[in-house]
Amino acid sequence: MKNLKILDKYIFKQLFEVFIVGIVMFTTIMFASDSFLYLVKQVTSHGIPFKVAMLAIILKIPSLIVVTIPMGVLLATIVTFNRLSLNSELTCIRACGISLARTSFPVLIFGIIAGCSSFFINEFVVPAANKQAKLLTVWALGQKNIPEGKHNFSIKELNQNNNLKRLFYIDQCKKKQLEGITVLDLSKPDTIQVIQSKYGNTSPESWSFQNGAIYTISDKKNLLNTTVFDNLELFSNMDLSRVKKVRAQDFNFFELTDFINKQKQKGNEYRKKLDVLLHEKIALPFTAILIAIIGVPLAITPPRTRFNRGILFSILLIFCYYLIRAFSISLGETHVLIPIFSAWLPNIIIFTLGILLFYRKNCKI
Repeated sequence: MKNLKILDKYIFKQLFEVFIVGIVMFTTIMFASDSFLYLVKQVTSHGIPFKVAMLAIILKIPSLIVVTIPMGVLLATIVTFNRLSLNSELTCIRACGISLARTSFPVLIFGIIAGCSSFFINEFVVPAANKQAKLLTVWALGQKNIPEGKHNFSIKELNQNNNLKRLFYIDQCKKKQLEGITVLDLSKPDTIQVIQSKYGNTSPESWSFQNGAIYTISDKKNLLNTTVFDNLELFSNMDLSRVKKVRAQDFNFFELTDFINKQKQKGNEYRKKLDVLLHEKIALPFTAILIAIIGVPLAITPPRTRFNRGILFSILLIFCYYLIRAFSISLGETHVLIPIFSAWLPNIIIFTLGILLFYRKNCKI
């Protein structure tokens, strides 16, 4: 029993070390491929300061970790047991009368811990982080990147097609109060408006000006009219209602359950999409447990084999799993499959394949 505990600690340590490396590697790849493009878009299109946009992206890392945890578990299992196999350690363990099922016990425990961690992060950390990222984005959009205390600067506002909509010239910004404002408004076809105002301020949805005048010029450079105003409000093209809106994906399992119960009167189609999302919140953490089962037989190769087929199989398995998962979820959302089956179908396939491969490998050793 004491020797088994030493063996369990040895395998568990190897699993943990490779798992951390895998999480960092996979999260970095996903961050660089998806989140970095989002970061560039926020900075260039909406004028959000780089530090603020970077902080908002960092707050989305927990949601990436939830996706990469099963990948990390599979990589840790493959690398650890492949090392045991190539170094003939697995043969020595088998010669001591310890079965492959008993040797794989630390992998199962590690998968359970990883699955529980994934559920905890997805239920408590991800919703809170997404909420903070959303609040930070709304605040940054409301600031419109106006430099406090700076004199004689300009701000561009783009339309939905990223063409110039308005150009603001501001004498100075003092305590969030704008002074000496000139606006070149190109939002209306065939006319150009020049707005001059002594004072103004900004909000996430609009610009407000006080004590000014509007000069309307035709496309032929003729002055059409002049209007004097005490207060004027210009609405920006930023649709912050979409940013502020609370999505069902931002709820945890218990909040989503209550939300579904409140949406019973809004149609079966909407409810089925929510039901798929609800079951997926349980199915995804279970993937870390089930994928560990299939990792063990994939990792075991003959000692004389130089090529590590397990690594290749693991990459192929990760790709196939998320492809099947995306396909199954889409079938559930379109009513082809019932919600619970569409969420659990990838796990059922992984579990069945893992049991078959594990049984065949256990009989051969």
